[in-house]
Amino acid sequence: MTLPEGFASRMVDWQRLHGRQSLPWQNTQDPYRVWLSEIMLQQTQVSTVLDYFPRFLERFPDVAALAAAPQDDVLALWSGLGYYSRARNMHKCSLEVMGRFGGAFPRRAEDLQTLPGIGRSTAAAIAAFCFGERAAILDGNVKRVLTRVLGYGADLAIAKNEKALWALAQELLPAHAADMPRYTQALMDLGATVCLPRKAQCEACPVITVCQAQAQGKPMAYPVKTRKLKRSSATLWLLWAVNDLGQVWLQKRPDTGIWAGLFSLPVFDSEVDLRAVWANGNEPQYIAPWKHVLTHRDLHLHPVRLHGCVQSAPACEGQWVDADAWPAMGLPAPIRFLLSTN
Repeated sequence: MTLPEGFASRMVDWQRLHGRQSLPWQNTQDPYRVWLSEIMLQQTQVSTVLDYFPRFLERFPDVAALAAAPQDDVLALWSGLGYYSRARNMHKCSLEVMGRFGGAFPRRAEDLQTLPGIGRSTAAAIAAFCFGERAAILDGNVKRVLTRVLGYGADLAIAKNEKALWALAQELLPAHAADMPRYTQALMDLGATVCLPRKAQCEACPVITVCQAQAQGKPMAYPVKTRKLKRSSATLWLLWAVNDLGQVWLQKRPDTGIWAGLFSLPVFDSEVDLRAVWANGNEPQYIAPWKHVLTHRDLHLHPVRLHGCVQSAPACEGQWVDADAWPAMGLPAPIRFLLSTN
């Protein structure tokens, strides 16, 4: 495959003039801040991360502070961002950075990849932004940009085809390490603001004259990925137990499965199972059920509110939590929303 001439230099020049320059995690070579932003931006929009990023830095200003914190504190601050495995892996990663690398992030992408939650593309981004390593990134946005520019129509659902795209991405890198931070940012910016999934704004693209998809008149045909992840659904009954003191019964979820490691209302497979654990609760109040959409799963939530005395507790794992305490705990977004309506 013939590589587009001058691709890297065009991208670097475009980013300098038209790319994003003022995001709070830009213009830094601090690997902690770059790492934090990269993890937060996985599956999450920039507008949402802009709210969480400064709060996270205020509470955990460096990797040592993050490693010293209990995981529950990390999950609590992450609450609402979703994909909570990211937060659990972040905490594990901070512990390994402190333990294995003396509190300093390793400088090479190859070593960064050995840390929990850091995949090949994230490792390359940290190494490129902070240490100028010539390492290619290939997240979803970049795959779209490169497959369109190259006219790369191989099915990315097949591992060998994605591996070949990685090799091409590496060949496209600028020759000089000093250009790596801006080039890497250019790829991210182009995919996020111009080369969009449902609308390719080709007239604003700096590489339009070397883009094969544009030449073919079919930019939306790329990337090709045939394998679709199957969606599933589950019906969950939620016990919303409240006592005379206004406390709510919360349990910590297991380390695996839905809402792993978070605090939640007790979850049951059926109404019968739910009612069986607190016979002393008064007449149930059935909250209107709703559907909570996850990436690959739909949760049909059926909350049931029961009120009882403080001396009587549901016969399931958990604890009474004061009304002024649960807002600071790590709760799944739908549970937080439900309790906030009380």
